[in-house]
Amino acid sequence: MSSAAEARYRLQSQPPTSRAITVSSLDPASDPVVVRLAAQAWQGVTFFRAHEVLHDVRTVANADLAVMITAAGTDAHAAALIGQACSDRRVPTATFVLRASSATEAALSRTLGQIRPWSLMVLVASDEAFVEDVLRSFR
Repeated sequence: MSSAAEARYRLQSQPPTSRAITVSSLDPASDPVVVRLAAQAWQGVTFFRAHEVLHDVRTVANADLAVMITAAGTDAHAAALIGQACSDRRVPTATFVLRASSATEAALSRTLGQIRPWSLMVLVASDEAFVEDVLRSFR
């Protein structure tokens, strides 16, 4: 802002959103990430651990955006269940693949092969904080 006259045109607060987002882990290895994220203050975001998603995938697909989190090298077959339910309801999906420094290219490739058909956006991250930052930008 260079002047008071220009300042009056600036947004003073973030516009309200009514977006409903679900965040689900796809494997037990990424459950702790979802638990840590869920412990923070969020509006309109619901968190599910891997075993909860498998019990009732429709709950995840009733959102405006479904976010999935998985670890590189793990079995991410739950992505197909969530992805199909979201596809049927036209719910966009995004998937974070958390890549530990010890994860090989082959392990990453295997996980990407499982999630790509069901994810409109795929993000590979080595830092869990990146997931939180992007998730906050969705709000």
